[in-house]
Amino acid sequence: MRKIPFSYALASLLVLALVIWLAFGNFQRFQTTPPDSSAQSTKAPRVEVVEQQSTAFIPEHIVQGQLAAERETMLRANVAGFVADKPVAQGSRVEAGDTLLVLDNNALPEQLQQARDELAVAEAEYTGARNLRQRELISQPELLRLQSALSASAAQVAQLEKQLSDTRPTAPFDGVLNRVQVELGDLLQPGEEWAQLVDDRRLKGIAWVSQQQVGDLSEGLPVTARLLNGDHLDGELTFVSHRADEATRSFYIEATLDNPDGKRLAGGSAELTITLPPRQVHTLSPALLSLNSEGQLAVKHLNNQDQVQQTAVELVSADIQRAYVTGLPDPLRLITLGAGMVESGETVSPVPAEEPIISSPSAAQERVHAPVD
Repeated sequence: MRKIPFSYALASLLVLALVIWLAFGNFQRFQTTPPDSSAQSTKAPRVEVVEQQSTAFIPEHIVQGQLAAERETMLRANVAGFVADKPVAQGSRVEAGDTLLVLDNNALPEQLQQARDELAVAEAEYTGARNLRQRELISQPELLRLQSALSASAAQVAQLEKQLSDTRPTAPFDGVLNRVQVELGDLLQPGEEWAQLVDDRRLKGIAWVSQQQVGDLSEGLPVTARLLNGDHLDGELTFVSHRADEATRSFYIEATLDNPDGKRLAGGSAELTITLPPRQVHTLSPALLSLNSEGQLAVKHLNNQDQVQQTAVELVSADIQRAYVTGLPDPLRLITLGAGMVESGETVSPVPAEEPIISSPSAAQERVHAPVD
């Protein structure tokens, strides 16, 4: 019998071992029954969450404006005449009714006395005519003629009294006589300006606000005016225009400000801070704001079943470190990390956040955006 070479025998054994391994060695990988589902259970995604309550927040609108006297008017001559006297010096404070200027009366007192005498005669004639008419001794047209003469005399007296009064113009309200523009001997014509009267015991803060801001404003809101030297005046909003300016599409507003020290501020500029009513807000980092499918600002948070919710919010105020929003549930389970990796309605595994979501506000920020207890 021919002997099989050793090399052929070894090769045959290796081929046989390979066939056996292919047939039985990986048998478990080709089972027809699925493995136990509990073995392939997946863990819910993890997100960091912080719980917070809403706080009261005082919003403010800050606008640039200017100050004006509460009342001011240009004084004009009502009659022609030469300046005979200036009883009040420029810059003096006056009260309503004080005589501010004296014009040459051009014999008006004598003319007025003559008109009054003629009026007395006309009254006597008319009274006598009425008695005669009652006895039918004069006609009715004659009585009416005398009545017309009486009315003409009365009108003449009133006109001369007004002219005489206009030669001594008086202050229409309390204030400061400002910018007197005439000297003794000057001739004034009717309608000509000769001085300005300013009442600056209270001031008006005048400004223009945008269409976005005007909806929050109403009369009676507190206003603080910050002057260029750092001083402050307190007051309240007294007027909000109901129509925007055609050129700028902004709305005119006025605030009445107290000026107890009588400071010379009318005509200057000021920064007006309008304090709005407090609102309940949530404070969070601006990085946590996103846009929902409708293009609205929204915030992702969790409900009590650890499901992701995305709620549209209203931005009340914001700076580079914090945003103040309304529209979120209270209390709030806010997602501070991982919000971009999860979708609304998805169940997650919440992990308490270890670091604060925003830094502490500075002293200046606390003044501008001051939460209240």
